[in-house]
Amino acid sequence: MAEKKATKKAAAEVQETAAKKATKTATKKATKTVDYAVSAENIGFKAGDVYQALAAAEKALNVDEIAKAANISTEETLLGLGWLFKEGKLLSADENKVVLA
Repeated sequence: MAEKKATKKAAAEVQETAAKKATKTATKKATKTVDYAVSAENIGFKAGDVYQALAAAEKALNVDEIAKAANISTEETLLGLGWLFKEGKLLSADENKVVLA
C-alpha cells in the first residue's frame, strides 16, 4: 500500500514539473523583448534598409521577404514601411506586397 502511494506521489510530481516547464516556456515566448531603439533616427535607417531591399529585388515583396532581404526584424520592417508610405515612396501591390513608387 505504501508503494502505491509513493508511486502516485512520484507521478504527481512528474506531472507538476512538466506543467511548470510548459508554463515557463509559454511565458518566455509571450514576453519576448525587442532589442531596438525607437527613435526617428533609427526608424529612418530602417526605412533606408527597406528601400534598398525593395530596390535590389526590383519586384513587389511582402513584409517577411523584405525583413529577410534587409536582414532586420519584422517589427523594424513595419516601422520602415510606415515611414516610406508616409513619404509616398511605396505603392501597395497584390497579395499584401509593396513595391517602390
